[in-house]
Amino acid sequence: MDDPTSPTFDPQTALDRLASGARSGRLRHVRTVPARQGRSAPWPTWCAAPVKAALLGQGIQAPWEHQAQVAELARSGQHVIVSTGTASGKSLGYLVPVLTALSEGTGAVTGRGATALYLAPTKALGADQETRVQGLAVPGVRVARLDGDTPTEERRWVREHAHYVLTNPDLLHHTLLPGHERWAPFLRSLRYVVVDECHIYRGVFGAHVSAVLRRLLRVAARYGATPTVVLASATVAEPEPLGRALLGQDVVAVTADASPRRETVVALWQPDEREDGRRRSTVGEAADLLTDLVGAGVQTVAFARSRPGVEQVASRARDASAGLPGTAGAVAAYRGGYLPEERRALESALRERRLMGLAATSALELGIDIAGLDAVVMAGWPGTRASFWQQVGRAGRSGAPSLALLVAADDPLDAYLLDHPELIFEAPVESCVLDPENPYVLGPHLAAAAAELPLTEQDERWFGTGLRALAEQLVVGGVLRARPTGWYWARPDRASDHVALRGAGQTVQIVDSRSGRVLGTVDEARALTTVHEGAVYVHQGEPYVVTSLDLDASVALVVHGDPGWTTRARSESSFRIRARHTEARWGAATLASGRVEVTTQVTAFQRVLPDGSVIGTHPLDLPARTLVTQAVWWTLPAEELALAGLSEQDVPGALHAAEHASIGMLPLLATCDRWDIGGVSTALHPDTGLPTVMVYDGYPGGAGFSHRAFREAAQWLAATRDLVESCRCAEGCPACVQSPKCGNGNEPLDKAGAVAVLDHLLSERDAVLPTG
Repeated sequence: MDDPTSPTFDPQTALDRLASGARSGRLRHVRTVPARQGRSAPWPTWCAAPVKAALLGQGIQAPWEHQAQVAELARSGQHVIVSTGTASGKSLGYLVPVLTALSEGTGAVTGRGATALYLAPTKALGADQETRVQGLAVPGVRVARLDGDTPTEERRWVREHAHYVLTNPDLLHHTLLPGHERWAPFLRSLRYVVVDECHIYRGVFGAHVSAVLRRLLRVAARYGATPTVVLASATVAEPEPLGRALLGQDVVAVTADASPRRETVVALWQPDEREDGRRRSTVGEAADLLTDLVGAGVQTVAFARSRPGVEQVASRARDASAGLPGTAGAVAAYRGGYLPEERRALESALRERRLMGLAATSALELGIDIAGLDAVVMAGWPGTRASFWQQVGRAGRSGAPSLALLVAADDPLDAYLLDHPELIFEAPVESCVLDPENPYVLGPHLAAAAAELPLTEQDERWFGTGLRALAEQLVVGGVLRARPTGWYWARPDRASDHVALRGAGQTVQIVDSRSGRVLGTVDEARALTTVHEGAVYVHQGEPYVVTSLDLDASVALVVHGDPGWTTRARSESSFRIRARHTEARWGAATLASGRVEVTTQVTAFQRVLPDGSVIGTHPLDLPARTLVTQAVWWTLPAEELALAGLSEQDVPGALHAAEHASIGMLPLLATCDRWDIGGVSTALHPDTGLPTVMVYDGYPGGAGFSHRAFREAAQWLAATRDLVESCRCAEGCPACVQSPKCGNGNEPLDKAGAVAVLDHLLSERDAVLPTG
């Protein structure tokens, strides 16, 4: 394979070699994204001379057209969102006006000078921005990072002296806004707020960040500041509505990417079939491809969808490449839950090309600002087209072509996309959906806002027209106190401590009981399924067995050792319908959406050998978790299921299989992946009195996914039926009706029954179409 450091590196040749020999026939589709010429624009006339000199000194002779457009809009005081591809230079668009304002000190009311805030979803991205701006060395501009790793003694200096503060929404929520009086000089001079990677702020997390941004603008207004907000996003379908939802203000979108790029070869790859008719594991296939690419000197990142998947890819590739010359220590894993010093060491090794192969979750996609790898391998569809193109964009060093491989997982959506590649390459990227008025999110933020400054009805300009009703509910709950001058925080503790922006709740530390070393962290909800007593936990390829989980102390103790099996949690779920918001009749069937209460309890775990066989099931005594959220569900009377050819004993398996397949297919239409949603099915539900299948948002209050499912139900369920019907397996497999996260161990499942019930459901809809 050609050396990618050479100008002669040819990704198509590299792909041909990967797909030759024993791997012949696994390549399903290839598409070349053509090279693009750049379009430059003149430097803005108002760009400060020191800023222009610093950029020229880094070899930037002129901005690209989209960068200049962003800079002009921001300079004129208009909120702007730039939505262009990975490595398109979005940061230059906001750095020109920000650094010019900081350099000039324009707008300063005191001797403090103008200030600006930069917000990123991860600390690592803030560190990258710090390196970039420090490297420009614009005279007089003091840059500082403020995050959870910043020592207490440094925070005062940042607050009192820094011009450009690089932080994240979490610190803004927990530290800066509750202590805004101490930040008064900084806030009084606040000219710009940069919100980087804002496409991540969707669903419930997006609603949280929206509330934090509105609280920031409200507090800044208290000090007489009206900062301009610049949002930077990967390509999304409707950036303007996204910006407006996040800010509650008008936003101008810039979407025409004028940056140059060499061609990218993108391939869809299907793992080989085993003797039993099932596909080889995606993890194993991705690890082999990573090994081959690293062995040929191609710096490659392999994205996996889960933390265990990342560890498996890294471990297999590391073992396989151990005998290859020059590859010692060249492969590692990178995922959420690692300690800061581990992440920084990996990031440094990657940039310096000491690390040639990396297995990563989307923590890398967002965590560090790198473009310049040679190749990307994706172990399974990443969930959305936006995320797919974001990951593809991680390959492509300056002036060099690149290679991207999507290795299909045994999953309904992956199987469907292999047969319909146009849905990847010709369909637009998704819109980012968030509901800034979700009462489960906005209510606690109103309490936090009231603790910062008393709430009044004039604050509807920031929080919407539902403010009064929510505030009154908080008064009834004893959270706020109503007075003639507004609503006031009524409790002695900190309001911000009651809101977890990322929905993680309590964080559980994973501790090696012999050495006392903290290996990593996991949120409490995930702890119940991954670090329960007896679970096998993998860290940097090394297996550990969990000896105890203490939820009160938020600690899981582990012992190093490989027992020879993995573990899989079993759970039971039930749901109760609290409110029915919308309903549609499809003949004898009913489609509905509304508010539901889902109760889930992990009841046992299984020990699973590498070949997939279960060698034991062990009970667990863990607390049940209740989630109030939004859902979509459909019902069919038992007699209709009989007409579809299902006997009474077939019904549970048919409904269960239809539920799994529809969960797997919903990401085709909604901005989510199957891990964002859940499902329940039952042959007789007490609230409907009928056989019922439900799919629900996996977040408190809902995230908008089930609303989209209700609106697009015919397309969604038809695609689900087609996928299951066309799958070549005999009785159901992971590519159609089996689920990787089923709490019941994928039992019972009836593939043929799922096709029959979905056929009948859709025929009922078709029967009523002529009459409306």
